[in-house]
Amino acid sequence: MQHATTARTAVLATFAVSGFAFASWVSRIPALREQLELTPGSLGRTLLVGALGSVVSLPFAGRVITAVGATRTVMLGVVVAALGLLGLGLAVDVAADVTATAVAIFVIAVGISLWDVAMNHEGAAVEQALGRTIMPVFHAFFSGGTVLGALVAAGLVRLEVPVLAHLAGAAALALVLGLWAPRGFLPRAQEVTDGAAVAEPHGSAWLEPRTLVIGLVVLVAALTEGTANDWIALAVTEGHDQPEEIGVLAFATFLAAMTAGRLLGVRLLDRYGRVPVLRVLFALAVAGSLLVVLGTTAMAFVGVVLWGIGASLGFPTGMSAAADDPARAAARLSVVSTIGYLAFIVGPPLLGMIGDRTGVLRSLLVVGLLALPALLAVPAVREPARRT
Repeated sequence: MQHATTARTAVLATFAVSGFAFASWVSRIPALREQLELTPGSLGRTLLVGALGSVVSLPFAGRVITAVGATRTVMLGVVVAALGLLGLGLAVDVAADVTATAVAIFVIAVGISLWDVAMNHEGAAVEQALGRTIMPVFHAFFSGGTVLGALVAAGLVRLEVPVLAHLAGAAALALVLGLWAPRGFLPRAQEVTDGAAVAEPHGSAWLEPRTLVIGLVVLVAALTEGTANDWIALAVTEGHDQPEEIGVLAFATFLAAMTAGRLLGVRLLDRYGRVPVLRVLFALAVAGSLLVVLGTTAMAFVGVVLWGIGASLGFPTGMSAAADDPARAAARLSVVSTIGYLAFIVGPPLLGMIGDRTGVLRSLLVVGLLALPALLAVPAVREPARRT
């Protein structure tokens, strides 16, 4: 239990640093678009390159974890992501080149994907070791890191700090903390990827209907969350005719609401179960997105809060559901993560194409349509047996 408690703290810190690094570059998307003079469609295609980086790296993430363990995989991801952050700052501020920007985003995505899969893998192992629901808390710390990263970004935007200086600082912080925190992870012998799981056929989990439907829930949750991450700041800036710092503040508000939802969600999940809680939250996400699109600026901020709460538990609950059986957790987490990351391929170009025709703000109406298949698929995440 002592190992599990130490590892829990290490995983919490790792999730928080990852969130800070992620929000640092996402918060500068409006600046990236303005300095490179990108249309919504071209911005979507540029972000798509990052999504491809995530999906390309995912099949290798599980193998890297199996070969060297979660600790070293996180460290590798941290180094790659930090190089990408520095490269993005150079591409935007020095080169002012779209291709270089896309390459840098690709590198960031590869690093963060390795980092993300490994820390979720470790989080599942810690959850199993502790014997209680804790995955949403890990993701809450990720959200908390993104809140801090977004608030720092809002202040730096207000002070007109260049993108390069901002992202270079974020890269340095990620290297220091991201290489330190994983040292407290569980010993490799206690990770979810045990000998039995590794020995199973690599693709067998892709044939399990429940695993695939859980993947659908995670896919929609990731689209709901990712749409807000990529487009809320821009939607408030352009659609509601607000200055850039107000758009970044809206992004930070979304992240704060999502963090609160994840912290409070642990009790709700234990009391009411996964299925009813997720049904209510997906409905809140739909209502919130409608307020953002159709309301005034003040109503949009209320909508951002509802959207953030609604998007808070889908992804971590899907991860927990995939890891319900420890002997199959590694293979199922790999499948569910891969399906979930497809959101980052579909989302940017889809929203970009719709945004070219209707404007960025109205393109967010797609969130309501995404909730329908999720509501039908939610029963797949039901607990195999309620904990006492």
